[in-house]
Amino acid sequence: MTRPDKLLTLPEVLDELGGVSRRTFYRWRELGRAPVCLRLPNDELRVWRSDLMAWLDSLRRAS
Repeated sequence: MTRPDKLLTLPEVLDELGGVSRRTFYRWRELGRAPVCLRLPNDELRVWRSDLMAWLDSLRRAS
């Protein structure tokens, strides 16, 4: 059964990644190594769950 896609908040993404720090995540973004993010009009970031899972899969394949 597939889960419906959901926009995750940054705290939710960090939690899904096992407690990665906000600073580390922003560093990954600076280096182009983070999942695709959406910036909302209020400047908050969101990540589609499907994009996060695809990004994690790409890391697994690369290792």
